[in-house]
Order: sequence, then C-alpha cells, then structure tokens
Amino acid sequence: MDSPQAKVPPRYVPTLTEVVTGLEPVAPEAWVAQAAPELPAAAPLEAAPAVLFEAPAVPTAADMAVVEEQLVQRLLQRVELALDQRLQACIAQVVQEQTRSITLRLQEELESVVRQTVHDAVAQELEQSAPR
Repeated sequence: MDSPQAKVPPRYVPTLTEVVTGLEPVAPEAWVAQAAPELPAAAPLEAAPAVLFEAPAVPTAADMAVVEEQLVQRLLQRVELALDQRLQACIAQVVQEQTRSITLRLQEELESVVRQTVHDAVAQELEQSAPR
C-alpha cells in the first residue's frame, strides 16, 4: 500500500502547504466589513432601483456594423496568414520542379554541345594529319 506521503500530485494541482488550526468561523457580513470597511452597507433588495432589473439593451445597427467590421477584419487577417503560408509552399514546390526540369535540359544540351565540339575537333585533327 502506498503511504499518503509517497503520492506526489502533478505540479498543476494546488496543494495545502500550511495547516491552520484554531480559527473561529466568521459570518459572510464580517468578511465584507473586513475586506472593504469604507463601503456603505448594502441596501435591502426592495430598495434597489428598477434600472438594475431592466432587460439588456438591444444592439443598434451602428453597434452591429462595428461588430461586423471587426469580424471581417479578423477573418481577413486569418485568411491572409493562411493564404501567405500556402502560397509560399506552392511557389517553393513549383520553383523546385522547374529547377529540376531546367537542370535536366541543361545537362542534355551541355552533353550535346560537348559531343559536337569533340566530334568537330577530332574531324579537324584527322583532316590535318591525313597524308596529301
């Protein structure tokens, strides 16, 4: 069996580091008085103004336009970022494919030029060294 001291909770789990004894229970009203002694006592619920209980205001067309504009701006930023990343990847792939294609074609052309040059040089040498 594991002892209570053998189990160590993960770091993100809060643990009690100090045992407090001998405290007397305190009423919630005393908490408020201790936390904010300069605040006046709360008025009874019946005396609360009716404004506190009104329904929330319905957004106006101007409010909706502002929210819509903010939403459009955020969406455009996300689309721009995603499009930029995808375009970079696509362009890199096309450039790599074109580079391979050009490299193969250049190799073929270079081989053809070297063959023709060597052929011409050999032909000229044979022509010059032939008996007359």
